[in-house]
Amino acid sequence: MDVCAASIEVSPINGYKLLFKAVTMIPISHYVLGSLCVLVVFLYNFLEFHFLEDFLYGGSPVKLTYHSGSELYQAVVSKCRLLHGRYSSTPWLASPHLQTVLLENIGSPPAFTYTREIFHSSDGGTFALDWLRSSDVQRCSVDTSTANLKNDTTPIVVVVPGLTSDSSAAYVKSMSFNTAKCGKNVVVCNHRGMGGVPFTSSYCYNAGKTKDVGDVVNYLVDKYPMSPVFLVGTSIGANIVGKYLGEEGTNCPVAGAAVICAPWDLLIGARFLRRKLVQRVYDSVLATGLKGYARLHEAHFTKHANWEGIMQSRIIRQFDTHATCAVDNIETADTYYRWSSCASNVKDISVPLLCISSLDDPVCTAEAIPWDECRANRNVVLATTKHGGHLGYFEGVTASSLWWVRAVNEFLVVLQSSPLMHNPKAQQEQCSPQEARVNQGSNVSVTNRMIAMNLVEEPSKGRITQHGKLQELVLVSEQLQFPSKN
Repeated sequence: MDVCAASIEVSPINGYKLLFKAVTMIPISHYVLGSLCVLVVFLYNFLEFHFLEDFLYGGSPVKLTYHSGSELYQAVVSKCRLLHGRYSSTPWLASPHLQTVLLENIGSPPAFTYTREIFHSSDGGTFALDWLRSSDVQRCSVDTSTANLKNDTTPIVVVVPGLTSDSSAAYVKSMSFNTAKCGKNVVVCNHRGMGGVPFTSSYCYNAGKTKDVGDVVNYLVDKYPMSPVFLVGTSIGANIVGKYLGEEGTNCPVAGAAVICAPWDLLIGARFLRRKLVQRVYDSVLATGLKGYARLHEAHFTKHANWEGIMQSRIIRQFDTHATCAVDNIETADTYYRWSSCASNVKDISVPLLCISSLDDPVCTAEAIPWDECRANRNVVLATTKHGGHLGYFEGVTASSLWWVRAVNEFLVVLQSSPLMHNPKAQQEQCSPQEARVNQGSNVSVTNRMIAMNLVEEPSKGRITQHGKLQELVLVSEQLQFPSKN
């Protein structure tokens, strides 16, 4: 009995020794390989990779949501091949986070030259309109005389960029270049304070202000009466476009529109960005970008907002509290988010509208998509994809193109040849001609509320003139070069 008891008493110790000895006999390389496998599985799930799914199923189908009696679907969308196909992302970018984070760093944006116009608003503010005409891409001459402009029938596509983006953003350049190749003139409506144009009034852009887009559309309709005008908005720009279309209703002079990765409901979006660790990272990064935007215009925000609060902001809500709400005298960030969201305007849209959203968008959550409102409006078709990230949608082995850019251009081409292009019952009155009284030089052409910039071969020059009580920057000639990335 004593011998048995002794053997039982030491057996656990011997067992641990044997286990330790067995563990030490396994080569270190096996542990390294095992650790790498665990790390790969972790990253695959954490970064939400889906290349195995894409490989097995050939990508995911595009889901279309529309009214059962929608003429827009029957006459236009039903003929769009891409919207009835599948989206398969670039294999090494098959993650919503990689698609979003690397949006500005992947691929080689086309090299071209924008022609810039400085738009003068009725409130004294200025912002840039950057043009890329179809003739610029196709290398053909075009008559730009006033008489010819009145008879020009070339469609115009107005692109409204996302948060802190302007015409130099890679995805905006991709949209502009490919749209111009399709035979349309493109004008990027830069937000105030973006594109190198300083503030000249207290008016500042935000997610819910549609005045600038409306003024630009009215200007284009007046200057190019024979050219249909289309609107394309991305991210925050998509929210602005969606809200503008709903506010204008049947009086909207736009022929058609598309919104890409819209936030739809900013209150839901703000709460979504605080939900998980990865979303909090996006929230912090976006807030940093907004602070960078504020630093470019420190004098403006110091005068009209809480500069100290802006610099201490760590998330978007804090920036909106100290900057956006302060500038526009809005009580709280939540009040601003409710007022600026475009979801409630969907029901009033009378313009043919294509909406594209990704269900795995890590910035603009799919929870905010107004499914029922889109389904109830005969003028709206909602296209959702399982993957795509935020404005990413890279496709091809080399990530040489963006799926949403091709889908939007296909939609606009089919819409243009259909009888559904919107004809407004009454166009909004153009704001009365303002004060744009400047000395006209050989390189400056003054039109209603607009100074048109004629490109010359010399470097950009500028001069300051007195305009009422405001100092306005009048660019005599400006040429924007955006070379391809190496």
